[in-house]
Amino acid sequence: MQAWTREQFEHKLRDKGQLYHIHHPFHIAMHSGDCSKEEIKGWVANRFYYQANIPIKDAAIMANCRDMETRRLWVQRIIDHDGSVGEKTLGGIEAWLRLGEAVGLNRQDLLDEKFVLPGVRFAVDAYVNFARSATWQQAACSSLTEMFAPEIHRSRLDSWPHNYPWIKPEGLNYFQMRLSQARRDVNHGLQITLDHFTSREAQHDALNILQFKLDILWSMLDSMTLAYQQDRAPYQAILGQEAIINPIYHKGILK
Repeated sequence: MQAWTREQFEHKLRDKGQLYHIHHPFHIAMHSGDCSKEEIKGWVANRFYYQANIPIKDAAIMANCRDMETRRLWVQRIIDHDGSVGEKTLGGIEAWLRLGEAVGLNRQDLLDEKFVLPGVRFAVDAYVNFARSATWQQAACSSLTEMFAPEIHRSRLDSWPHNYPWIKPEGLNYFQMRLSQARRDVNHGLQITLDHFTSREAQHDALNILQFKLDILWSMLDSMTLAYQQDRAPYQAILGQEAIINPIYHKGILK
């Protein structure tokens, strides 16, 4: 079977955006101003686990990559999230910690992963493990959900100040930072993918890899929906609230 042209292949990759988690009911509610303070705090706390693992994922990609030019470009992603020593510009992780503080969470609680739901941890760990075990080109392809990220960052910048005025404005710096960073990262990741996946079979593999990453992001919101919107926190039904080892999963704890 003949391979798609680069233009056709790119179109199919970008078409995956219809399954991006911006369309998840939890995110739609968040964009519409329908989330409670508890739900916003729960999302910020759990999403921090994903943010904190991004540079670990990127380091795994670099560890598998023997192409020096690629590493020179890819390392910027780690710097973007970890920040640089003595640099005044916020790193992404620090910016997200400040978002946590802006919604009323304790910084150390976030660093201690106190609020991370089991389903979120499982999904994020699966992504990091994929980056470690896959080829660097496959792992780079999985990062292409960034093609759709500027839209989701812009939606938060546009809607949150009006819908959630209780959130301190400085907490939104992360989303502003990522508008330009994500576009730059997409150009590099897309070039790698278009250059490497050149047969029809390989192109199908790339689409499946991108779908895997979309599934990761969607599953994270599924877990948060159960815990914070449907009051079905992990183990609640069999143990009861008083017996839960980590009662943070339950509604009301994050207030």
